[in-house]
Amino acid sequence: MANTTWAIDASHSEIQFKVKHLVITTVTGSFNEFSGSVTAEEGFENANISFEANVASINTNSEQRDGHLKSADFFDAEQFPTLSFTSTTFSKNADDEFSLTGDLTIKGTTLPVSLSVKYGGTATDPWGNVKAGFELTGKINRKDFGLTWNAITETGGALVSEEVKLVANVQLVKQG
Repeated sequence: MANTTWAIDASHSEIQFKVKHLVITTVTGSFNEFSGSVTAEEGFENANISFEANVASINTNSEQRDGHLKSADFFDAEQFPTLSFTSTTFSKNADDEFSLTGDLTIKGTTLPVSLSVKYGGTATDPWGNVKAGFELTGKINRKDFGLTWNAITETGGALVSEEVKLVANVQLVKQG
C-alpha cells in the first residue's frame, strides 16, 4: 500500500508542556511556532513522524518567565533555536491507541522519549481537506536535556520540578 504524507495543521494544533511550580501548582507553556510531517500507510501504523518547534516562540503567559526560559539558564534559544523530534517506532496498541518512540533533541542533547498516542479519528472539512487528529502525552526529566536551572524555596523545596509533562493535540492535513 502506498504511503501518504500528512502535515501538521498548526492553526488547529497545540504543543504544550506542564511543570510543577513550588510543588503546589502547575504552570502550562506552549510553543506557538512549530511544524511537522507524518508519512504513513492507511491506519497510521508504522508511521514516520518528524517535528520541530521554534524555541523563541515559547509562551507561558508571563513575558518575564518566557525571557528566562529562552536564556542560557534553560533553552538557550540564541544558540539552540529549535527543538526537534524524529520517530523511531509507531505501533498500534488498540483501535485508537498507539505507542510512539523517538529521538527528542533539546539544547543539543538527543535522547529517546516514549509517548502515548490517542487517535481521535479522520474527517473531511467543508473545503475538502482530509484531517486526522491525535493527542500525545508523555513526560521527560528536563535536567536530562541540560535544562538544569532551579532555585530553592525558604522551606527547602525546589521552585521548578524536574519532571515535565508533554501534551500535544495535533491535527494533520493530508497532502496532495
